[in-house]
Amino acid sequence: MERVLITGAAGRIGGMLRERLTGVELRLLDVEPAGSGSIVAGVTDPDAMLEACTGVDAVVHLGGISGEDTWERIRDVNIEGTYGVFEAARRAGVRRVVYASSNHAVGFWPNPTENAPELPDDLAPRPDTFYGVSKVLGEALGALYHDRHGMDVVCLRIGSCFPAPRDLRGLATWLSPGDCARLVHAALTCENPGFRTVWGISANTRRTWSLAGGAAIGYHPQDDAEVFAAQLTAGSPEREEAGRRYVGGAFTL
Repeated sequence: MERVLITGAAGRIGGMLRERLTGVELRLLDVEPAGSGSIVAGVTDPDAMLEACTGVDAVVHLGGISGEDTWERIRDVNIEGTYGVFEAARRAGVRRVVYASSNHAVGFWPNPTENAPELPDDLAPRPDTFYGVSKVLGEALGALYHDRHGMDVVCLRIGSCFPAPRDLRGLATWLSPGDCARLVHAALTCENPGFRTVWGISANTRRTWSLAGGAAIGYHPQDDAEVFAAQLTAGSPEREEAGRRYVGGAFTL
């Protein structure tokens, strides 16, 4: 991969990748400026998306609403926008899309009990919100564009991607900025991935989600949220219980 388009490049994860994703020429797109030379446009603009996809080898699709909202907003931005990205990529002949999915696509799955097997990367959808539904539909579009058009699509079911975990649940679900870049780099450079879903987490001591899918594409996380454990305190009993019980944590409340 030589040229990569990042949508949502001005966002939190987009900023992490702009600073850390090396070895490729980045083309940046967002509704807000994402640095010098970035494209200021939305993923729901088909003409802008087709122009942005022209001449790139891959798209990293981060753009959209990053949490729960009204159905109308989720539909118009996350669902229609993700369709627009896949369709523009197809029309421009882009070979690969790395899609920022979310643990909230499977948020109502129960977390494993102690000594139970870790949850697999290809867990069936059980969304916890309209936001989670949009991620399920994004994954479904990825499967369609692979099966019908031969596009390689890697869907990253991202856990909690912040500079440091923000709560006790994050000790299991954290994805560090460095590991985020390693994960995306692996998704961009692995050979013939086809269509697949992969958990987006670091090598956390308390994780309950498998790292096997990441290893299969060459992702080897280096960070562990456990170094932050002493700094974190419990939140409300309801949020803590949701974090222990379900993949999606407090999104299930």
